[in-house]
Amino acid sequence: MKLENIPQIHNADSLNFFLLAGPCAIEGEEMALRIAEKVVEITDKLKIPYVFKGSFKKANRSRIDSFTGIGDEKALKILRKVSETFKVPTITDIHEISDAKLAAEYVDILQIPAFLVRQTDLVVAAAETGKTVNLKKGQFMSPEAMKHAVTKVTDCNNEQVMVTDRGTMFGYKDMIVDFRGIPTMREFAPTVLDVTHSLQQPNQTSGVTGGRPDMIETIARAGVVNNVDGLFIETHFDPANAKSDGANMLDLKYLEQLMTNLVAVRQTINAF
Repeated sequence: MKLENIPQIHNADSLNFFLLAGPCAIEGEEMALRIAEKVVEITDKLKIPYVFKGSFKKANRSRIDSFTGIGDEKALKILRKVSETFKVPTITDIHEISDAKLAAEYVDILQIPAFLVRQTDLVVAAAETGKTVNLKKGQFMSPEAMKHAVTKVTDCNNEQVMVTDRGTMFGYKDMIVDFRGIPTMREFAPTVLDVTHSLQQPNQTSGVTGGRPDMIETIARAGVVNNVDGLFIETHFDPANAKSDGANMLDLKYLEQLMTNLVAVRQTINAF
């Protein structure tokens, strides 16, 4: 994948990691624009290539009464408005084959969720749109196994593919990042570390996923030190009242200091 091939990407030559960041799910236009405006301000200041992230629907939920979205096309139109307003690329998850063509009309990158990354027809459908594809590593998969997921995309004559680690299941209620996987997966494609999902604590008895947002900077620093190409961070100005994954999201007010610290780490690593 060539970062500069993603439409409207800025600062691609800065030698910084790139950032995929935004809310877990699109809850409405005002919240999406508010988050995007702040992240664009921060990333422009620090010369970080930025892609706005927001799920147009949430299909993988623990409970049937969990928030799943505000309507597919309504949410996708908000993603398009973010892109047009701030001149940045956007990324969203897809869950069904029919989602690929629909979402490709509105966003620049299609993301395959970790639980679905072995679904060949879904991966192929995303690849055949010609959009950049982000493959999230299954919690149940080894880093080496992601080579085959990448090949499914490139065999469709689409070289715009990246891989994202989001932790591996450890026991029943925790996720662990195996940093040995970063150099392994970088052999196949540019590799992103999903910091916030790696700190999820799924399978809670309440049916609502928990998290460790206090460990966000710890995990992010370790990823940057180990030469990860990009970071994935879900953020919200009011995580406690976010409609999806609030327990592991970064409060937006902490993002600038975190990015400032991580850019300093990356500059140090680049000097080696």
